Amino acid sequence: MLHKVSSPTNPAVKMLKSLHAKKGRAETGLFLAEGARLIEEAAQLGKWPDLLAAAPAALSRPQSADLVGRAAAAGVRCLETSEAVLVQISKRDNPQTMIGAYKRFDTSLARHPPRRGQLWLALEAVRDPGNLGSILRTADAAGGAGVILVGGTCDPFSVEAVRASMGAIFATPFAQAELEELDAWRKAAGLPLIGASLNTRERHDEPSAQNGAVLLLGNEQAGLSDEAERRCDALVRVPMRGKADSLNLAAAAAIVLYDFWRRRGYDGAA
Repeated sequence: MLHKVSSPTNPAVKMLKSLHAKKGRAETGLFLAEGARLIEEAAQLGKWPDLLAAAPAALSRPQSADLVGRAAAAGVRCLETSEAVLVQISKRDNPQTMIGAYKRFDTSLARHPPRRGQLWLALEAVRDPGNLGSILRTADAAGGAGVILVGGTCDPFSVEAVRASMGAIFATPFAQAELEELDAWRKAAGLPLIGASLNTRERHDEPSAQNGAVLLLGNEQAGLSDEAERRCDALVRVPMRGKADSLNLAAAAAIVLYDFWRRRGYDGAA
Protein backbone atom coordinates (compact mmCIF):
# COMPACT_ATOMS: atom_id res chain seq x y z
CA MET A 1 0.00 0.00 0.00
CA LEU A 2 1.27 3.48 -0.92
CA HIS A 3 0.72 6.23 1.67
CA LYS A 4 0.45 9.78 0.31
CA VAL A 5 2.40 12.39 2.29
CA SER A 6 2.49 16.05 1.31
CA SER A 7 3.51 17.84 4.49
CA PRO A 8 7.19 18.40 5.42
CA THR A 9 6.11 18.17 9.08
CA ASN A 10 4.89 14.59 8.69
CA PRO A 11 6.71 12.42 11.28
CA ALA A 12 8.11 10.08 8.62
CA VAL A 13 9.44 13.02 6.61
CA LYS A 14 10.97 14.58 9.73
CA MET A 15 12.65 11.27 10.52
CA LEU A 16 14.10 11.02 7.01
CA LYS A 17 15.45 14.57 7.26
CA SER A 18 17.08 13.75 10.61
CA LEU A 19 19.27 11.11 8.96
CA HIS A 20 21.56 13.81 7.58
CA ALA A 21 22.89 14.20 11.13
CA LYS A 22 24.98 11.59 12.92
CA LYS A 23 22.73 11.97 15.94
CA GLY A 24 19.66 11.12 13.88
CA ARG A 25 21.35 8.04 12.42
CA ALA A 26 22.42 6.91 15.89
CA GLU A 27 18.96 7.39 17.39
CA THR A 28 17.10 5.58 14.60
CA GLY A 29 19.70 3.04 13.49
CA LEU A 30 18.95 4.08 9.90
CA PHE A 31 20.77 5.80 7.03
CA LEU A 32 19.70 7.38 3.74
CA ALA A 33 20.29 6.04 0.24
CA GLU A 34 19.12 8.00 -2.78
CA GLY A 35 18.05 7.05 -6.27
CA ALA A 36 16.12 4.26 -7.97
CA ARG A 37 19.29 2.72 -9.40
CA LEU A 38 20.96 2.43 -6.02
CA ILE A 39 17.81 1.07 -4.39
CA GLU A 40 17.42 -1.48 -7.20
CA GLU A 41 21.04 -2.61 -6.79
CA ALA A 42 20.51 -3.04 -3.05
CA ALA A 43 17.32 -5.00 -3.71
CA GLN A 44 19.20 -7.36 -6.01
CA LEU A 45 21.47 -8.08 -3.04
CA GLY A 46 18.42 -8.82 -0.89
CA LYS A 47 18.58 -5.51 0.99
CA TRP A 48 15.38 -3.50 1.28
CA PRO A 49 14.85 -0.20 3.08
CA ASP A 50 12.63 0.17 6.11
CA LEU A 51 10.98 3.21 4.54
CA LEU A 52 10.82 4.28 0.89
CA ALA A 53 9.71 7.71 -0.36
CA ALA A 54 8.97 8.23 -4.05
CA ALA A 55 7.83 11.22 -6.11
CA PRO A 56 5.07 11.01 -8.75
CA ALA A 57 7.79 11.25 -11.43
CA ALA A 58 9.22 7.95 -10.22
CA LEU A 59 5.83 6.27 -10.03
CA SER A 60 5.09 7.31 -13.62
CA ARG A 61 8.04 5.24 -14.90
CA PRO A 62 7.29 1.51 -15.23
CA GLN A 63 10.64 0.31 -13.86
CA SER A 64 10.51 2.59 -10.83
CA ALA A 65 6.87 1.81 -10.19
CA ASP A 66 7.71 -1.90 -10.33
CA LEU A 67 10.50 -1.36 -7.81
CA VAL A 68 8.12 0.39 -5.42
CA GLY A 69 5.63 -2.45 -5.86
CA ARG A 70 8.27 -5.06 -5.06
CA ALA A 71 9.38 -3.05 -2.05
CA ALA A 72 5.82 -2.92 -0.72
CA ALA A 73 5.46 -6.67 -1.28
CA ALA A 74 8.68 -7.15 0.73
CA GLY A 75 7.11 -5.32 3.67
CA VAL A 76 8.65 -1.89 3.09
CA ARG A 77 6.57 1.11 4.16
CA CYS A 78 6.22 3.13 0.95
CA LEU A 79 5.32 6.81 0.73
CA GLU A 80 4.27 8.88 -2.26
CA THR A 81 5.38 12.46 -1.75
CA SER A 82 6.07 15.60 -3.75
CA GLU A 83 9.36 16.72 -5.27
CA ALA A 84 9.25 19.71 -2.91
CA VAL A 85 9.26 17.37 0.09
CA LEU A 86 12.06 15.30 -1.45
CA VAL A 87 14.08 18.52 -1.82
CA GLN A 88 13.78 18.98 1.93
CA ILE A 89 14.65 15.35 2.67
CA SER A 90 17.67 15.25 0.37
CA LYS A 91 18.74 18.88 0.95
CA ARG A 92 19.45 19.16 -2.78
CA ASP A 93 17.79 21.41 -5.36
CA ASN A 94 17.53 18.54 -7.84
CA PRO A 95 16.80 15.49 -5.69
CA GLN A 96 16.54 11.92 -6.77
CA THR A 97 12.92 10.85 -7.24
CA MET A 98 13.28 7.99 -4.75
CA ILE A 99 14.91 7.85 -1.31
CA GLY A 100 15.17 4.92 1.09
CA ALA A 101 16.02 4.63 4.78
CA TYR A 102 18.04 1.48 5.52
CA LYS A 103 19.08 -0.23 8.73
CA ARG A 104 22.75 0.35 9.56
CA PHE A 105 24.89 -2.77 9.16
CA ASP A 106 26.78 -4.55 11.90
CA THR A 107 30.35 -3.37 11.25
CA SER A 108 32.17 -5.49 13.82
CA LEU A 109 35.38 -7.03 12.47
CA ALA A 110 34.45 -10.37 14.03
CA ARG A 111 31.76 -10.78 11.34
CA HIS A 112 34.49 -11.21 8.72
CA PRO A 113 36.66 -14.26 9.47
CA PRO A 114 40.03 -13.60 7.80
CA ARG A 115 41.34 -16.07 5.24
CA ARG A 116 44.76 -16.45 3.71
CA GLY A 117 44.86 -15.17 0.15
CA GLN A 118 42.40 -12.31 0.67
CA LEU A 119 43.30 -8.72 -0.14
CA TRP A 120 41.82 -6.20 2.31
CA LEU A 121 42.14 -2.43 2.38
CA ALA A 122 42.39 -0.70 5.77
CA LEU A 123 42.01 3.05 6.30
CA GLU A 124 43.33 4.74 9.44
CA ALA A 125 41.46 7.85 10.60
CA VAL A 126 40.00 8.68 7.16
CA ARG A 127 38.10 11.96 7.49
CA ASP A 128 36.62 12.71 4.07
CA PRO A 129 33.30 10.89 3.44
CA GLY A 130 33.67 11.44 -0.31
CA ASN A 131 37.02 9.66 -0.27
CA LEU A 132 35.57 6.85 1.82
CA GLY A 133 32.63 6.31 -0.52
CA SER A 134 34.91 6.34 -3.56
CA ILE A 135 37.23 3.81 -1.93
CA LEU A 136 34.33 1.46 -1.16
CA ARG A 137 33.40 1.66 -4.84
CA THR A 138 36.99 1.00 -5.95
CA ALA A 139 37.36 -1.95 -3.57
CA ASP A 140 34.25 -3.51 -5.10
CA ALA A 141 35.47 -2.87 -8.66
CA ALA A 142 38.98 -4.20 -7.99
CA GLY A 143 37.81 -7.37 -6.26
CA GLY A 144 39.01 -6.44 -2.78
CA ALA A 145 37.76 -8.62 0.06
CA GLY A 146 36.59 -5.50 1.87
CA VAL A 147 37.47 -2.30 3.69
CA ILE A 148 38.37 -1.90 7.37
CA LEU A 149 38.02 1.51 9.02
CA VAL A 150 40.62 1.92 11.75
CA GLY A 151 40.29 4.26 14.72
CA GLY A 152 38.29 7.47 14.58
CA THR A 153 36.96 7.87 11.04
CA CYS A 154 34.14 9.68 9.30
CA ASP A 155 30.78 7.93 9.38
CA PRO A 156 30.45 5.40 6.51
CA PHE A 157 26.66 5.80 6.77
CA SER A 158 26.69 9.56 6.20
CA VAL A 159 24.73 10.80 3.20
CA GLU A 160 27.96 11.99 1.55
CA ALA A 161 29.74 8.65 1.92
CA VAL A 162 26.73 6.67 0.68
CA ARG A 163 26.36 8.97 -2.35
CA ALA A 164 30.03 8.66 -3.25
CA SER A 165 29.92 4.86 -2.94
CA MET A 166 27.38 4.69 -5.80
CA GLY A 167 25.79 1.63 -4.21
CA ALA A 168 29.05 -0.09 -3.23
CA ILE A 169 28.12 0.35 0.42
CA PHE A 170 25.69 -2.54 -0.11
CA ALA A 171 28.12 -4.72 -2.05
CA THR A 172 31.48 -4.16 -0.33
CA PRO A 173 32.08 -5.80 3.06
CA PHE A 174 33.40 -3.26 5.54
CA ALA A 175 34.14 -3.17 9.23
CA GLN A 176 35.29 -0.79 11.95
CA ALA A 177 38.06 -1.66 14.41
CA GLU A 178 40.87 -0.26 16.52
CA LEU A 179 44.44 -0.74 15.34
CA GLU A 180 45.21 -3.45 17.90
CA GLU A 181 42.14 -5.46 16.85
CA LEU A 182 43.08 -5.20 13.18
CA ASP A 183 46.61 -6.35 13.92
CA ALA A 184 45.46 -9.44 15.81
CA TRP A 185 42.81 -10.22 13.19
CA ARG A 186 45.20 -10.15 10.24
CA LYS A 187 47.89 -12.14 12.11
CA ALA A 188 45.34 -14.89 12.75
CA ALA A 189 45.05 -15.34 8.98
CA GLY A 190 48.74 -14.91 8.26
CA LEU A 191 48.08 -11.77 6.22
CA PRO A 192 50.98 -9.30 6.03
CA LEU A 193 50.18 -5.70 6.94
CA ILE A 194 51.55 -3.38 4.25
CA GLY A 195 51.41 0.34 4.97
CA ALA A 196 51.54 3.20 2.48
CA SER A 197 54.05 5.77 3.72
CA LEU A 198 56.47 8.43 2.55
CA ASN A 199 59.01 7.01 5.02
CA THR A 200 60.31 4.39 2.61
CA ARG A 201 61.78 3.99 -0.86
CA GLU A 202 60.12 0.61 -1.54
CA ARG A 203 57.55 0.86 -4.32
CA HIS A 204 53.97 -0.30 -3.88
CA ASP A 205 54.42 -2.96 -6.59
CA GLU A 206 57.33 -4.75 -4.91
CA PRO A 207 55.80 -6.84 -2.06
CA SER A 208 54.31 -10.20 -3.08
CA ALA A 209 50.54 -10.29 -3.47
CA GLN A 210 50.03 -14.00 -4.06
CA ASN A 211 49.13 -14.90 -0.49
CA GLY A 212 47.00 -11.84 0.18
CA ALA A 213 47.57 -8.86 2.41
CA VAL A 214 46.01 -6.02 4.34
CA LEU A 215 46.93 -2.70 2.69
CA LEU A 216 46.89 0.11 5.24
CA LEU A 217 46.51 3.75 4.16
CA GLY A 218 46.51 6.74 6.47
CA ASN A 219 44.73 9.99 7.07
CA GLU A 220 44.42 12.45 4.16
CA GLN A 221 46.59 15.05 5.86
CA ALA A 222 48.88 13.21 8.26
CA GLY A 223 49.29 9.75 6.73
CA LEU A 224 49.79 6.73 8.96
CA SER A 225 50.39 7.15 12.67
CA ASP A 226 53.76 6.13 14.10
CA GLU A 227 52.11 3.21 15.89
CA ALA A 228 50.50 1.98 12.68
CA GLU A 229 53.83 2.09 10.85
CA ARG A 230 55.49 0.12 13.65
CA ARG A 231 52.91 -2.65 13.29
CA CYS A 232 53.39 -2.97 9.52
CA ASP A 233 55.45 -5.80 8.03
CA ALA A 234 56.44 -3.54 5.14
CA LEU A 235 56.07 0.09 4.11
CA VAL A 236 55.58 1.09 0.47
CA ARG A 237 55.01 4.26 -1.50
CA VAL A 238 53.48 5.13 -4.85
CA PRO A 239 56.30 6.62 -6.98
CA MET A 240 55.88 10.22 -8.12
CA ARG A 241 57.99 12.42 -10.37
CA GLY A 242 56.22 15.80 -10.33
CA LYS A 243 56.11 18.48 -7.65
CA ALA A 244 53.25 16.83 -5.76
CA ASP A 245 54.40 15.08 -2.60
CA SER A 246 51.20 13.08 -2.09
CA LEU A 247 48.08 11.79 -3.81
CA ASN A 248 44.42 12.06 -2.96
CA LEU A 249 43.58 9.15 -0.67
CA ALA A 250 41.01 7.65 -3.04
CA ALA A 251 43.47 7.89 -5.96
CA ALA A 252 46.25 6.23 -3.96
CA ALA A 253 43.92 3.44 -2.85
CA ALA A 254 42.85 2.82 -6.47
CA ILE A 255 46.43 2.60 -7.70
CA VAL A 256 47.52 0.17 -5.00
CA LEU A 257 44.41 -2.03 -5.18
CA TYR A 258 44.49 -2.34 -8.96
CA ASP A 259 48.20 -3.06 -9.02
CA PHE A 260 47.84 -5.89 -6.51
CA TRP A 261 44.95 -7.27 -8.56
CA ARG A 262 47.02 -6.97 -11.77
CA ARG A 263 49.83 -8.98 -10.22
CA ARG A 264 47.32 -11.70 -9.39
CA GLY A 265 46.34 -11.90 -13.05
CA TYR A 266 43.09 -9.93 -12.82
CA ASP A 267 41.46 -13.10 -11.57
CA GLY A 268 37.69 -12.96 -12.01
CA ALA A 269 37.69 -9.85 -14.22
CA ALA A 270 34.60 -9.36 -16.36
